[in-house]
Amino acid sequence: MMKIILRFLVLMTFLVSCEQQLDINRDPDLLDPEGVAISSEIAAGIIGVAGAHASSISFVGGVWSQFWSQSLSSSQYRNVDNYTVGTNDYERAWSNSYDALSDIRNAKKIALERENWNYYLIATCLENYTFQILTDFYGDIPYEEANDPTNFTPHFNTGEEIYDLMIVELNDALSRNLESSSLPAPGSDDFIFGGNMAHWIEFANTLKLKIFLRQTEARPDIAATGITAMINSNAPFLTVDAGIGLGGDVFIDEASLSNPLYESDRRQLNTQNNLRASTTMWSFLSENMDPRLEAFYQTEDTAGDPLGPLDQGDYNSLAPPATISLADISPLSPVYFISAAQSYFMQAEAMERYNGGAGAKELYDAGVRAAFEKSPNFYDNSKAEASQTWVFSEPYDSSVFIAPGGAYEYPSTGTFEEKLENIIVQKWISCYPDQGYESFFEQHRTGYPEISPVPQSDENYVAGEWAYSVEGLTGGVFPQRLVYPNTEISRNSNAPAIVAITVPIWWND
Repeated sequence: MMKIILRFLVLMTFLVSCEQQLDINRDPDLLDPEGVAISSEIAAGIIGVAGAHASSISFVGGVWSQFWSQSLSSSQYRNVDNYTVGTNDYERAWSNSYDALSDIRNAKKIALERENWNYYLIATCLENYTFQILTDFYGDIPYEEANDPTNFTPHFNTGEEIYDLMIVELNDALSRNLESSSLPAPGSDDFIFGGNMAHWIEFANTLKLKIFLRQTEARPDIAATGITAMINSNAPFLTVDAGIGLGGDVFIDEASLSNPLYESDRRQLNTQNNLRASTTMWSFLSENMDPRLEAFYQTEDTAGDPLGPLDQGDYNSLAPPATISLADISPLSPVYFISAAQSYFMQAEAMERYNGGAGAKELYDAGVRAAFEKSPNFYDNSKAEASQTWVFSEPYDSSVFIAPGGAYEYPSTGTFEEKLENIIVQKWISCYPDQGYESFFEQHRTGYPEISPVPQSDENYVAGEWAYSVEGLTGGVFPQRLVYPNTEISRNSNAPAIVAITVPIWWND
C-alpha cells in the first residue's frame, strides 16, 4: 500500500510541474539491466500510464465524448470544447505516456533477457495498450525506435504498421510458456491483477480484440480473420475489471494522493468549476430514468434545488452558473485500463459480426450489468463536494433495463445496425468518467451515438445524440485527433508535418 501511495506522490508531483520537459527517448533510471529491479520498472510503468491517461487524456476524451462541457465561469478547457487544441496544449498526454513507456520497455528488455515470461507478458500488454491510445489520437507515432536512449530522432511508424506490430508483439508474448518463467514472480508490484497471470492472458486477448475491432471499417478482412481465429480458438477474455484502486483502498483525498483526474482538475487547477454536465449524456440518462445520472452528476444543490446540464460547448451561455450541474468525479475512484463492461461489449460485437450472433445478447446483457456495477453512487449529493466521502452502495439494479420492454433491452430480432448501436451506446456510458477517449474513438469508427442534425436547444433534439459544440471553431466538423506537441516537432527531425485536428485517423478515413 505504501509503495503505491509513494509512487503516486512522485508521479503527481511530476505531472503538475509545468517546467518539466520530457524526451520520449529518455535514458531509463538505470541503464544496466542487471541492476534494475524489474518489479520496480513494472510498478512505475503501471502508475505512469494511469497518471498520463487519467488526467490529460481523460480531460480531452471526456469533453469530446460529451460527458462534460466547459463551465460558464472557468476557461481551462475552452480550447477542447471549441476544438482548437494546438501544438502547445496537452503536451503531457504525449510526453508522460512515452515516459511510462521507458519503464515498461526497459522491464520488457530485462524480462526477455532473463526469460521471465510472466513479466514479459505484463510489459507487452502495458506497452501496446499505451501505444494504441497514442496512435489512435495522433496517427503516425514513434513505435519501433521509441525509447531508445541512443536515438533522439526516432522514426515515425504509420498507424497501420503499428497496428500490425502490436498484434505480432502480443502474439509473441502469449506464445511464451509462463510455467517455465524464471523468478521473480509478479505480486504486489502488479497493481492491476496482483500477479494473477490468467487475468493478464485475458487482458492480452481483450486488447487484441480491441485492436482488431478498430479496423472493421478500414481493413475488414484483417479484422474478420483475426477475430474469427480468436473465436475458433476459444481465446479467454476479461470478465473482471482491469485497473488500479478497484477495491477503493489506493487513493486518498489528499493533495497528490488522489485519483489523477480529480487531482488534476479539481485540486491542481484550484477550481471546482470546470467540468459541467453535458446535455448529451445527461439527456440520455434522464430520458431512460437511469439512476446513474446521480452517480455521474450533481443533480441538486445543497439546498435541494434542482440542477441541470449545459448544452455542449455553450460556455458563453447567459444561464446562471449556479444552476448548472457539476460533474461528479471522485478523489477516491479507481483508474480503469479495460473494464469488464468494455470487454463484454467488444465480445458481443465480435459475435454479431463474425459468429452469427451466437451469445451476443448474453454478452451484451453482461456488459450492461457490469457497467451498472462499475458505477456505484460515490457521492452524497446533499453535501458539498469538498465534504463528500467515499460511499459504497449496492450496485444499481440493471435487471429492469435489460428485461423485455426495458430501456436497454437487446434488439435480438433487429438489424445488425440496431444491435451495434445498442452495444456502442452502452459502451459509451460505461466509459464514464475517465475513459471518454475510448468512446470518442468508437463513435468515429461506428457512427454511434449518432450525430444530431439540430442543436441541442432545438425542440427536435434527440436525447443522447452528439451535438457539435455551440462555440465550435472548425466549421461544423468534429475533432478527429490530437496534433503533435511542439516539443516533439521542434526536437525530432523525423517528425511529420502537422495534421489538422479535423483530419480522420486512418481507421476512420
